[in-house]
Amino acid sequence: MDELRRLPHSLEAEQAVVGSMLLDSRCIPDAIELLQSGDFYLPAHRDIFETIYEMFLAGDVVDPVTVLGRMRVRGVYDETTSREYVGRLLDATPTAAHVRQYSSIVREQSILRQVAQVAGDIQALALEPAVEAHAVLDSAEQRIYDIRQGRSSQDLYKIPVVLVDVYRQIKELSEAGGRLPGLSTGFPSVDLKIGGLINSNLIILASRPGMGKTSIALNIALHATRSSGKTVVFFSLEMSREQLVKRLLSTEASVDSNVLLTGALSPQDWSKVGAAAAALSNVALLFDDNPAISVAEIKAKCRRVTNLGMIVVDYLQLMQGTPGKRFDNRTTEVGDISRSLKIMAKELDVPVVCLSQLSRETAKRGKKPVLSDLRESGAIEQDADVVLFLHRDDYYNEESTEHNLAQVIIGKNRHGETGEVDLLWEGQYTRFAQEWRQEGQHE
Repeated sequence: MDELRRLPHSLEAEQAVVGSMLLDSRCIPDAIELLQSGDFYLPAHRDIFETIYEMFLAGDVVDPVTVLGRMRVRGVYDETTSREYVGRLLDATPTAAHVRQYSSIVREQSILRQVAQVAGDIQALALEPAVEAHAVLDSAEQRIYDIRQGRSSQDLYKIPVVLVDVYRQIKELSEAGGRLPGLSTGFPSVDLKIGGLINSNLIILASRPGMGKTSIALNIALHATRSSGKTVVFFSLEMSREQLVKRLLSTEASVDSNVLLTGALSPQDWSKVGAAAAALSNVALLFDDNPAISVAEIKAKCRRVTNLGMIVVDYLQLMQGTPGKRFDNRTTEVGDISRSLKIMAKELDVPVVCLSQLSRETAKRGKKPVLSDLRESGAIEQDADVVLFLHRDDYYNEESTEHNLAQVIIGKNRHGETGEVDLLWEGQYTRFAQEWRQEGQHE
């Protein structure tokens, strides 16, 4: 009884929610939209909610008689109390019309209980001997973020619970006319093969220096934020934010990047740059050019971004491993970074595009890259959901007839096929275009 008084809860609101679901099955979607079984404080309420949830998913008739029968099948029926308690729930529920208000009260009390639990756990962790401060901070931030997002890292999910989410996602895609499951890259042929940039995925974009991987990453980031309305955060460990924005101006205005670099703009160029600057001012694209940032710092910053849609990191080999952690070699450290990036993608539920260097062996061969060319690869290949290589034959071969042809090579795709996509590289504007045609070729 002491615990019952101590922890935040509202037995009346919980009774009203399950009572409403029993009283009128039409209000069940409202309740399951706002609540999970773990939000109920009393175990009996959890059992009834889970039973109704399961029956609703299966399309069964939900009423007091059928629910009691299913509770027997599930082994959560108490012969001495269940029927009597269900009767009391119906008597205690004034109306099913206010189920959303009842559910909001239950959810509010559940959040307060979770916060109290996390506060106690963090206090206990902070008082442990030899604990590292950054570990406590990271744990505290993650646990609070999970509560804010309506998730708990300690939850175990039954198939019926997951099926509801999967069914909702499929239905949304179907109603949208079979749209991409992820954010668009801006290159339809690439989207067609990988399904766009899918939430919780780690996408590795790799090439040798000078191939244009930063440029294509900027192109993708700009298109993704414009097409989705979501915020994209670009972490650059190599180039300054001014350099990146100059590239965006060149791309948007179709003004030679060298002209922007020297400042030798014509009146027409100034007009184009002005229009491009006005257009870019409304784009939800954020930059961070800290050259010594870690995954933990990236995650902490992105947790505070509203309407986060995607994260871009340029590039993997410049990053630091987990602070305070010792590594036997650089390959092990890079593996730790790639694993941390994948975990971050899952926790924040957004696609993470991470640029990566390829080994010098790729340049020596002068051939198209393969997965084994990933520099200091370690676990990169294993952690990535999608690996994209950027290749230009004319970069290695001056006599190449495929001038300005850039190929996106899909070396790994956890969700579909691999293959190649041809793009046009417009180096003077630091951008890629969807269509490439060999010189002299006509439509």
